[in-house]
Amino acid sequence: MGISKHTTDKVKERMDIEEVISDYVPLKKKGQNLWACCPFHGEKTPSFSVSPAKQIYKCFGCGKAGDPIQFIMDIEGIGFQEAVRHLAGKYGIEIEEDETQTPEQEQAQNERESLLIALGFARDFFVKNLQSEEGRAIGLSYFKERGFSPAIIEKFDLGYALEGWDNLLNAAKKAGFQDEILLKAGLILEKEGDPSRRYDRFRNRVIFTIHNISGKPIAFGARILTKDKNQPKYINSPETPVYHKSDVLYGMFQAKKAIRDKDNCYLVEGYTDVISMHLSGIENVVASSGTSLTEGQIKLIKRFTDQVTVLYDGDAAGIKASLRGIDLLLEGGLTVKAVVFPDGEDPDSYSRKVGSEAFKSYLEENACDFIGFKINLYKEEFVRDPIRKAEVIREVVQSIAKIPDPIIRSVYAKEASGLLDIEEGIVYAEVNKILLKDQREQFKKSQEQPIDAAPVEDFLSVEKQAFSISEALRLQERELIRLLLNYGLQQLGNEDMNLCQYLLAETEELSIENPLYAKILKIFRDQLNQGVIVDSDYFLGGSDREIRDEVIDLITPRREASVHWTEKFQILIPREEDDLSLTSYKSILRLKRKFVRRMMEEAIQKIKNAEGEKLSEEQILELQEIFLGLKQVQMEIDRELGIVIG
Repeated sequence: MGISKHTTDKVKERMDIEEVISDYVPLKKKGQNLWACCPFHGEKTPSFSVSPAKQIYKCFGCGKAGDPIQFIMDIEGIGFQEAVRHLAGKYGIEIEEDETQTPEQEQAQNERESLLIALGFARDFFVKNLQSEEGRAIGLSYFKERGFSPAIIEKFDLGYALEGWDNLLNAAKKAGFQDEILLKAGLILEKEGDPSRRYDRFRNRVIFTIHNISGKPIAFGARILTKDKNQPKYINSPETPVYHKSDVLYGMFQAKKAIRDKDNCYLVEGYTDVISMHLSGIENVVASSGTSLTEGQIKLIKRFTDQVTVLYDGDAAGIKASLRGIDLLLEGGLTVKAVVFPDGEDPDSYSRKVGSEAFKSYLEENACDFIGFKINLYKEEFVRDPIRKAEVIREVVQSIAKIPDPIIRSVYAKEASGLLDIEEGIVYAEVNKILLKDQREQFKKSQEQPIDAAPVEDFLSVEKQAFSISEALRLQERELIRLLLNYGLQQLGNEDMNLCQYLLAETEELSIENPLYAKILKIFRDQLNQGVIVDSDYFLGGSDREIRDEVIDLITPRREASVHWTEKFQILIPREEDDLSLTSYKSILRLKRKFVRRMMEEAIQKIKNAEGEKLSEEQILELQEIFLGLKQVQMEIDRELGIVIG
């Protein structure tokens, strides 16, 4: 069962955003708000704003925003229910469970909780086995040989699965667990052809517990210690309702705070690599556990940092086979560096070989951005082979084109031109070809008619023009919503109406194009029709995350005037709320001007396409009259706004 609404409401009434966020970062008062360096991304100048009055936070650097519950979800990497539980514990609020779930919802929730309890039991069972005679002789002995300390063994919930077919099964059944739950948790198996014969999945192996982001056991990895060629070296838990390996990285629970603090995530391959690096004092490390990187895993990293350093074993062939992971990281918006260990070494072996301090120094001194890393990897191949060099250039360019940030793309393009000894313009041209190709393909998918026959220049011109008009309209629509949220309840001068009523009346016949702003405006209209004028608090209390984030952005001031201007120097700074009638009037005029400009552009395009559309002379004349009429309207609006067209 989930947490009751009554409990959630009590948490919301009691929680204080300053108290909650102060547990994680120091806040400093400036003006009406509190400020800090953002805990979600590295920065030197504070851009993280906390409003005690509105009980919200907003980072103007990375865009994170929300209320205290959302902050706990973001900072701890947990879901809504877990965040409410966290805050209930902080404020000593007793948790009541919700009994209004459907039978299906209740069954799914009960099953999930049962699976987590069973997996927790298995974790405790494997950990306790290390203290048995067999566990000490085999499992604990192996961990000690690897240099794993008792603290590290406890930190990662390392354990041992006893030899025998049903040790865990019997212990679990004795504790009251049903076979069906143990099967769904991936802890036991059924003999093929004989469902009545069930046995342990993990036997005679050391155990590596896999945790979710909040630290609960959700799966296991197990390594065999004998040299049995008929058995795989590692076996892992299967996919279950609580374990989706494409969304999990080994060690993330233990690493998340260090990753955020260091603003960097080391990415390795295996369990022992992660643990060995912790022994060396490096905690911001996770492992993909031998599988190819997935989009879910990349998103998980990005929740805590934008910087990734991939650590590669000293095996050139293996590195080249796994290079696609770098492109996926780049495509996910991460900044990527790489470190290659000497031949035959991996993070585990090399850290044990050279010691903690030398290992740390090696990582710092040998971290290379992905451009230099890729080029060095193939350098020997293309020194004597111009054709191979051309292929490497294309591979490097393909990687650069994956980067979503245009400024970062240009920086890497410049670096690549220097390292590859080719003209910078060639690199830019090749990157732009790839980007243009991708844009054309995306455009094709969104249109019923292909655009292959259109000249490239025409396509770029139309796309740029359309973007310019659409973006200008979006910004003006945004301004409309901003005024409604901040000043909707305020009266307009001597008028017998407030700003909300005025703006909604003036925009009644306008079709808002941005879906999010259209949705917010519709809520304003629907509520006004019921005699209610809503404000920002109404939206902040809603369940629509997209709306909440946008509302926070629109009501949070990016800057506040220093008290020195008004108190010390007696300088009066005008505010938009001082004359809301004029502010709202000009905002409406600007919005209508953008709509008129859009209609004029549509008329021009129809006139240009007249021949292809086989329009008659009368139709063309009608379009020209429409254009001239719109032009007249625009000129009248321009005069009102004081816009002078030279």
